[in-house]
Amino acid sequence: MSLDPDDPRPPYQQVSSALRAAILTRKEGFTPGDKLPSGTELARRYGVARNTVDKALDLLRNEGLIVTRQGSGSFVRDRTERPTGLRPHLEAAFGQPHVTIDFAGFSSETLHNALQEPLDKIRAGRLVPESVAVRLLLPDTTEPMAVPVTVDGLRDEEVLRRRAGGIGVTAAGGIKHSVEVLAEYGLVKSATVDVRVHKASSLFKLYILNGRETFFGFYPLRERTMAVEGTEHTFYDVTGKDTTLFHHSAGPDEASIGSQHVEQAQRWFNSVWSSIAYERKA
Repeated sequence: MSLDPDDPRPPYQQVSSALRAAILTRKEGFTPGDKLPSGTELARRYGVARNTVDKALDLLRNEGLIVTRQGSGSFVRDRTERPTGLRPHLEAAFGQPHVTIDFAGFSSETLHNALQEPLDKIRAGRLVPESVAVRLLLPDTTEPMAVPVTVDGLRDEEVLRRRAGGIGVTAAGGIKHSVEVLAEYGLVKSATVDVRVHKASSLFKLYILNGRETFFGFYPLRERTMAVEGTEHTFYDVTGKDTTLFHHSAGPDEASIGSQHVEQAQRWFNSVWSSIAYERKA
């Protein structure tokens, strides 16, 4: 199963695409609950380095298609029958002349990863939208938050917020650069990424694609212990990679559940964006 030498995408994205298709179509025995071949076997199968396979599995893990259990390996999630993967719909959204993506959540790390494939296709000339506009609505991590907080006493710790803020800043900055550079290179007529923050804690994530589709999911909370800025902390944190996304699409019937969900989600996003959201402090 050697990779296509004419495919301009990085090898890890080609491997993730092949595995994603096998999982979603249930080919090669990849059904819910099944264990994937080892990283070494996958590297041999696709003729790539082991770290390439690891990056490919990271993408699938971010999408919620697989789960990795320490010491046991990676498995196809039992729940992949119900939730819908964001990535194929995101790529389809870039097939429209004017692309709009609104995101509200704890950080935009998953979106940053999911955007790389369609953006690579724009750079390769395989997708040709005229404009791309992204809006990111994130929590203000300079203010006390519901999470992350210490397990002992549910105390707010600035060091935990700095860690969360760093993740959000890195992902948002990556999105801003990779999208806006498209216009700088003349690949699209217009490309913008706007970021605003608010004082509410994000306990769910929402994506709105082209004002026609929504993906919504609740962040599970988990207890974790790790060193942050040199000191060990035990705290509650959101787990975006374990979020199940549910998909709604607007149709010709404005009274349908899908159409109403998209309309209300867009109305909610616009109202927060134009009222209590503000630009992030430097």
